[in-house]
Amino acid sequence: MRADRLVSLVLLLRQHGRLSAAALARELEVSTRTVLRDIEALSAAGVPVYAERGRHGGFALLPGFRTELTGLNPDEALALLVAGSRRGAQAFGLGSALASAMLKVVDALPESYRDTAAGAAERLLIDPETDLLSRRLVAEEVPDAIAAEVLRAVFAGHKLRIHYAAMDQPPKWRTVDPIGLVTIRDRGYLLATRSGADRTYRLSRVLDAKELPEPAQRPDRVDLDRAWQERSTRFRAGGDQVAVLVRVNPRRREELLGTALAVRSEEPDADGWLRLEVTFQDSRHAEWALWQLSTDGEALAPHWLRTSLHNRATAIAARYAASS
Repeated sequence: MRADRLVSLVLLLRQHGRLSAAALARELEVSTRTVLRDIEALSAAGVPVYAERGRHGGFALLPGFRTELTGLNPDEALALLVAGSRRGAQAFGLGSALASAMLKVVDALPESYRDTAAGAAERLLIDPETDLLSRRLVAEEVPDAIAAEVLRAVFAGHKLRIHYAAMDQPPKWRTVDPIGLVTIRDRGYLLATRSGADRTYRLSRVLDAKELPEPAQRPDRVDLDRAWQERSTRFRAGGDQVAVLVRVNPRRREELLGTALAVRSEEPDADGWLRLEVTFQDSRHAEWALWQLSTDGEALAPHWLRTSLHNRATAIAARYAASS
């Protein structure tokens, strides 16, 4: 752990030229006393770090102290930096490791590539935290200790014991054979098998995890993309699916199709609207999707869905009528 911190300290000084002990402590998330001890250790190891006194002083490296990573062209360096800007690593508890790796990549690039790649990367933003409507896209957080335990089991090929809180169920301990990890829209999922059956667990619902010494029962190689597609297909085909007949304004067609599981039929209506038969995962999914359309959509069937939407609209109207 300390060795990694010493490397990060050197790279920070390479990137910024001069930093105070307080600034280094903030970057490394340690105390200033720890930074001073690390500086002494670097000096003892022959790293040319020195202190500059005064109001704008701090610690710096002698000019020319660096290593180079050869073989990377500007496009390859840019690809690494852009990949490092994505937030998917947060879902697996790798955010700090990714930041440290990107710092090392930038520092090790030949000087002729470094400024070009870093400048270009600043002009690309991948998966911002808010969309154009200022809706915040909140990533699900997984405690570092849990993420680390899951990662170790996945990489080592060991069985994993997880305390898992499934939706609407009390938490239970489960022993699984981990296959791999997937991140979708900043949500992390563990693909595993349990007693030979495929299972998918959302990482944010794992309350505790323990890597076991026993080897996992799993194939030596896996196509995660294919495995995810197969599980997604089974998920969409399962549950208490409901079919809904709906009229929708053509302007909102894509929005409706983006939430539905499947479209069974579609035809134009007399007034220019579209009449579609679509399926949803369950009744709550259907009610939510139709409510989002507001007056640009109308559920024609089943009757219980029309009644549910009518009751919700009536309750909303009554709430605002009472305050007027």
